[in-house]
Amino acid sequence: MSSHVQNFDKTIVSIPTWRLMSESFRNWRGMQQSGGRRIKRSLFIDASGVRFVRDDEEQQLMQIHLLTDYIGRKQAELLAWNEAQGNVAQMSANRRRMTNIGTFRAYALAYLKSHVDINSGMTCMVRQLEPTSQGIPLEIYCFTRTTVWVDYERIQGDIFDYLITVMPEFGLSLYQQPSGSDMRVGLGGEAVGQATAD
Repeated sequence: MSSHVQNFDKTIVSIPTWRLMSESFRNWRGMQQSGGRRIKRSLFIDASGVRFVRDDEEQQLMQIHLLTDYIGRKQAELLAWNEAQGNVAQMSANRRRMTNIGTFRAYALAYLKSHVDINSGMTCMVRQLEPTSQGIPLEIYCFTRTTVWVDYERIQGDIFDYLITVMPEFGLSLYQQPSGSDMRVGLGGEAVGQATAD
């Protein structure tokens, strides 16, 4: 005896009834009825670019509308903490400061919360996961306002296109494994596409 199940992609599968009792299955109905589809994807940041934000950069970043409140709050928090430490905060390693990755994380969250296609009634966060050999993962976790697959993919693509493109404003870049071109340049050779001087 078997049961027929319609998959998310509209295909029909025949499943022996005993398997319905012994295995788990994904039911997409909850996602469709909730009015939001989850985005859960990471940007892998190149760890070599992570550093403290310089004073001049802090002023420049303060001009970014989505960061104005965050930087103001963070400056006050850090000033209060550093003053409470007294003289030991004179040494750089004893003083708390803003980092470019933390500031980018705050920017990405503010960007998501202001995005018209992100469901504000559902969980929205940007979190740093454990570093790996491929970089430092910043996980984007939020829900779109639609469950339509094509629209969902467009929204997700637009968000990641934008965040990847804006990262250099924070002195950050994605981690990318060396390719043949990178290896030739690193070994003193010529990169693909470079013309040689005669």
